[in-house]
Amino acid sequence: MNHESISSGFCKIVAIFLILGICINEIRAQNDNDVKPLTYNEKELVQMAAEGEISPPVLNDPPYRVSPEGKLGVFPGTGSITYNFRTGDSAYHIAADHVEPAVSIYNLGASKSRGSRENVALGVLSSIGNEARILTGNATGAKGRVIGKHGGAEHIMVDFADDVYDKLSIGDKIQIRTVGTGMKLLNIEDVAVMNMSPTLMKAMTEAGMGVTADGRLRVHVTHKVPAKIMGSGLGRNHVYKGDYDINLFDETTVEEYNLSTLRFGNIVALIDADNTYGRVYQTGAISVGVVAHSRSFTAGHGPGVVTLFSSRKGNIDLVIDEDANLVNLLDIR
Repeated sequence: MNHESISSGFCKIVAIFLILGICINEIRAQNDNDVKPLTYNEKELVQMAAEGEISPPVLNDPPYRVSPEGKLGVFPGTGSITYNFRTGDSAYHIAADHVEPAVSIYNLGASKSRGSRENVALGVLSSIGNEARILTGNATGAKGRVIGKHGGAEHIMVDFADDVYDKLSIGDKIQIRTVGTGMKLLNIEDVAVMNMSPTLMKAMTEAGMGVTADGRLRVHVTHKVPAKIMGSGLGRNHVYKGDYDINLFDETTVEEYNLSTLRFGNIVALIDADNTYGRVYQTGAISVGVVAHSRSFTAGHGPGVVTLFSSRKGNIDLVIDEDANLVNLLDIR
């Protein structure tokens, strides 16, 4: 076979794959046109200011983390301004332990503790996609978005445009225009919603989310994660603040579910996980959330997921979509 024939054959193969890709996208688009937007109690939702300040990084002394194999490691951890791992960046390929993307804030309140009532309010009232505005420092006036919540550290993570980061300092105050807590879905059964802002609701709707003709919620996600590997965060009786973690220590499961491609801001599905009134294993249940912090070196821990939807009866249809990430939905960067 001559070079011209090989080249011609290769071009035909490429053309076929391009056509197939277009057809698949068209089918998905047609399917998404069949859904109706979720309706919710929008006019009842309260908009309220909550304030925090950029937290410093924290480590224990000695700083070692112990792996399930008995190995020791020292890594960056929670808090601070994280310049090079933000929304859309890898939560797996990172030399870190619970690193929080972008900017971490808290409110120590009158009690000067992470468990203060002020910090509880910041954690519960902040919803993914809420507007954040910088109140002090060289970046005063700059606006960004809430991208995550982290239990234990009791932090809220916010992301801003690239040109804001070199102007930030630890201790700068940031105000969140909170709205979303108290949201109830009106046109679907057996689906609970939490940590969802109207801004993110609109963005996910425009990306294809909605209610199907048979009354199921269709959501675009990047990954399906089995509940059998969910760890730290179990045992809570609510999911309105904090997160719970994807264990990544079983290589077979990581490969099977393509978990090495997890990114900060991914919208992911948790299979057989009910988060309606806390976090439990329930066959047939489905929860949907957003990846909020990095992998961990420690047993029981891994990338954290903040819940957005949960259905005990599994009334959620999933569409795998690699673009289902906050970096695209909220146009942060």
